Amino acid sequence: MPGLGLSAGITFFMLTLVVALPIGALLWQGANFGAANIWATINRDRVWTALWLSFRLSFLAACFNLVFGVILAWVLVRYRFPGRRIIDAAVDLPFALPTAVAGIALTALYAPNGVLGQLTNQIGWQIAYTQWGIFLALVFVGLPFVTRTVQPVIEEIETEVEEASATLGASRTHTLRHVIAPMLMPAALTGFALSLARAVGEYGSVIFIAGNIPLRTEIAPLLIVIQLEEYNYDAAGAIGLAMLAISFTMLLVINLIQIWSRKRIGHV
Repeated sequence: MPGLGLSAGITFFMLTLVVALPIGALLWQGANFGAANIWATINRDRVWTALWLSFRLSFLAACFNLVFGVILAWVLVRYRFPGRRIIDAAVDLPFALPTAVAGIALTALYAPNGVLGQLTNQIGWQIAYTQWGIFLALVFVGLPFVTRTVQPVIEEIETEVEEASATLGASRTHTLRHVIAPMLMPAALTGFALSLARAVGEYGSVIFIAGNIPLRTEIAPLLIVIQLEEYNYDAAGAIGLAMLAISFTMLLVINLIQIWSRKRIGHV
């Protein structure tokens, strides 16, 4: 293939510069800090609570986006209705909107004195400065990853496939579970992984609406920023290594599920 050597060289150089070197520097710093010191830094209630909060809410937000994002993509592709183009364009808004601006906007809406916050407070449900606010922010930033990943796949699925299934006597539920869902599964899992990865490292849109209360609404990226502001780079690197290890494990499991789903579809 003409240009393969040059294109491969540029690709590996950029991957090394952007991905491998930062991760390598983090691992090198952790090695210099020592395993015992890393464990002592991580093994604190505040750090474990922040890690559990970040990964738990990121996973739940990614699950929500997986379901709602696929439904939204299906509606945008298969149906024609007034305002469809506006909704389709609005899906990309979290990509273009700075995360800090999104956090300020969400806080202004859902704060106790905000437009929607006043309504929710009347029924005894506070969103801002709680874990619900964090969940809402993570859903906002992660939804486009699922929708935009699944949308091209839905466009390639011919309606004749569903018609053939109906002709053979299958119900809509059976067609959805055994015909449509296996086709969408690899792309949906890819969107899920992207949404999860974005949510785990999200900072700007969360810190404003979270309230940042230690042991309650404090996320792990905020702990890293706090350590950096105190010039405690070793502690920041230790928390970063913990997040890296957990993220790598979660993404590895998702990739294994993707491989299994692709093999399963290939055998059908």
